[in-house]
Amino acid sequence: QVQLVESGGGLVQAGGSLRLSCAASGRTFSSYAMGWFRQAPGKEREFVAAIRWNGNTYYADSVKGRFTISRDNAKNTVYLQMNSLKPEDTAVYYCAADPQNSYYYTRITSYDYWGQGTQVTVSS
Repeated sequence: QVQLVESGGGLVQAGGSLRLSCAASGRTFSSYAMGWFRQAPGKEREFVAAIRWNGNTYYADSVKGRFTISRDNAKNTVYLQMNSLKPEDTAVYYCAADPQNSYYYTRITSYDYWGQGTQVTVSS
């Protein structure tokens, strides 16, 4: 099975930057679509960003222009670079894998594997 482990979360001041990492197992990692989701207290989990096997990227409107998703297939790792952070970005961030590269990349049901999450807190 695919195992995902997020890291890089922490406390940062508004306007600052943070880089999240997601280390994945699996021989076929390079063929997976990978996504980042987040969940704030009392809120539903929401789509943040995704990257397909071919490198095409997609972003939620709320983070476009501030966040960048990327992958390093040699390291079986996907990254989320977060710049110009806002207090409303505070959430637990989850990494997810979709071996099928589903069309509906914003839907949590499109992803077969999930990490345990990493906390990001943005102070004002």
